[in-house]
Amino acid sequence: MNQDCRATVRADHGFTLIELLIVIVILGVLAGVTVFAVQAFNNEGKEAACLADKKNVEVAAEAYYAKKGTKAASLTDLVTEGFLKQVPRTDNGYTISINSDKAVIASGACT
Repeated sequence: MNQDCRATVRADHGFTLIELLIVIVILGVLAGVTVFAVQAFNNEGKEAACLADKKNVEVAAEAYYAKKGTKAASLTDLVTEGFLKQVPRTDNGYTISINSDKAVIASGACT
């Protein structure tokens, strides 16, 4: 009888396969929830960056108009005259441009 108790105690070390699988499933669900939560913050960041870039271009266009007396026809005019350091990037989910009416417009993440 003593040997049966010892055998039971020795065999009871560690986790069963079912317990390990349950833990892996729970960790997978938590990882999935985290990915979607972080993605929402990323979209808000792109929108804020787009609005900031648009505002910078609007301010540069107003300064161009105040100095030159005419509106800038393109973003390169603003860069050439030194009102913008560089043309806003287009690989970040939005585009800032000046349309044919010489108004600053944004498309993509800003809208």
